[in-house]
Amino acid sequence: MGWIGDTVDSIKSIQVRQLLTQGVSLGMIVTSALIIWKALMCFTGSESPVVVVLSGSMEPGFKRGDILFLHMSNDPIRTGEIVVFNVDVRSS
Repeated sequence: MGWIGDTVDSIKSIQVRQLLTQGVSLGMIVTSALIIWKALMCFTGSESPVVVVLSGSMEPGFKRGDILFLHMSNDPIRTGEIVVFNVDVRSS
């Protein structure tokens, strides 16, 4: 096969390298996101340090789709503070 076989083999090796590079890059992105999430959990004291407003019940302060960063505190709840509930089971 000569040079044609060598060319095909080199193309296959490039594709394998690109696939491996993309896999490693994806793994690094996922790992970085998990590390950032765990760090936020430690710093904020919350199981869900970042949440998204799912309904319009918090308007006009927050609109649906807004992203909120939560911070747990041992201080008593005061007037004007926003309370976020964790719903374990949703009824259909």
